[in-house]
Amino acid sequence: MAELDQRERRIAKLDKLRAAGVDPYPPRSSCTHTTAHALAAFEALGEGEKLHSRVAGRLVSMRVMGKSTFAHIADGSGRIQILARQDVLGAEPYQAFKQLDVADFISVEGSMFRTHTGEVTVQVENYTLLSKALRPLPEKWHGLQDVELRYRQRYLDLLSNEEVRNVFITRTRIVSAIRRFLDARGFLEVETPILQPLYGGAAARPFTTHHNALDQTLYLRIADELYLKRLIIGGLDRVYEIGHNFRNEGISTRHNPEFTMTELYQAYADYNDIMRLVEELYAAVAQEVLGATHITYQGQDIDLTPPWRRITMRQAILDASGIDIATVSDYASLSAAVQAKGYSFGKLPNWGKLIEKLFDETVEPNLTQPTFITEYPIDISPLAKKKPGEPQLVERFEFFIANMECGNAFTELNDPLDQRERFAAAARDYTAGEEESHPMDEDFITALEHGMPPTGGLGFGVDRMVMLFTDQTSIREVILFPQLRNKD
Repeated sequence: MAELDQRERRIAKLDKLRAAGVDPYPPRSSCTHTTAHALAAFEALGEGEKLHSRVAGRLVSMRVMGKSTFAHIADGSGRIQILARQDVLGAEPYQAFKQLDVADFISVEGSMFRTHTGEVTVQVENYTLLSKALRPLPEKWHGLQDVELRYRQRYLDLLSNEEVRNVFITRTRIVSAIRRFLDARGFLEVETPILQPLYGGAAARPFTTHHNALDQTLYLRIADELYLKRLIIGGLDRVYEIGHNFRNEGISTRHNPEFTMTELYQAYADYNDIMRLVEELYAAVAQEVLGATHITYQGQDIDLTPPWRRITMRQAILDASGIDIATVSDYASLSAAVQAKGYSFGKLPNWGKLIEKLFDETVEPNLTQPTFITEYPIDISPLAKKKPGEPQLVERFEFFIANMECGNAFTELNDPLDQRERFAAAARDYTAGEEESHPMDEDFITALEHGMPPTGGLGFGVDRMVMLFTDQTSIREVILFPQLRNKD
């Protein structure tokens, strides 16, 4: 109710301003300095020099003391103190100044000086109201604490919590650093369709929409993979895309239906080359953005310095559970071995899915330091090349940091006949109701039949990288506007 009362009071002020011929939302403003630049310029003055500046920002505090009012304004660079005095402004403008509210935007012009307490201040000689705020800031600028409200009204979260602003500033720097790293290695940034006539490239349920003019069902992409591979076929040997993917799945601290991926493909490379690329990229981005390759995540020291640990999925599961998947190479025997160890995972579609579940339960929770897990089951890797001599496995890795899966990569399958067979199997699963499988993509097979060179590919989550680099446990803390359930 207090906020609504303030709103009514502020609307009344708005009406008075308009009646007096004052535009509370003028179309233009101009400044000579940001607040940070003004402070820096003042500190750089020589003996006897003066600085006259015009700065603008949001009023974040006001202390009225009779005929003088101290206040602070804040812009995107910082904040600065201002002093309005009746003997400088004149009686009527000063009275109008006192009627301003915290949260209003103003510009002020005047000479800068240092108060007896040492704070650099702008002596207000002229001021202009730039935007009248009709609602107050949360809790007198002390911070917004309600987690759900922070996500629903991120603008208030950013206004109130400096650490939140820093997370998203860091996120932008991370994305820029990724681009610089890849550009320097000859990768070409490209854009591929978000609305696709057929989804693929990952095991996930898509979001579905309808294009009225074409009278055609379309899907929000679940991955960039199949379009980026078409570009490799087309002769662009190194490509990458940083963009949004969409998966119609659950929401958790590590999953949001809309998320940001970096996906890249390099011709004449395999998964070993991509492993080296990953560890170099992570270390380079951390060094550029954070100034170090050691980070602290939830109290754990994480060393991103290459080379990272490499271990096969078989060995990792054997070490963690005592089960050797090479000796239980069919679903029935593996299921029996799993049950004998006291695990109960229920009925899963195939041998590979059962291995994946066993890995998730026994290995992943212990992968604190950066680790490449290699050689995945073919059942769960329909786009990866088979490992020579081991037809049940493929040349695939996922990498884990701080007990969290952070990315996925293959030596890409470039045999169109093998790819057709695997798509056909996936299509049968799709027809049988397996929602995370997908139908046959004939257009991609046609592209593949024109020949694709040996290629290494990678996809990694930008959101999870930001979580690691900013020490956040929830993906919602690193996405400006995460998906939320409707209040009703």
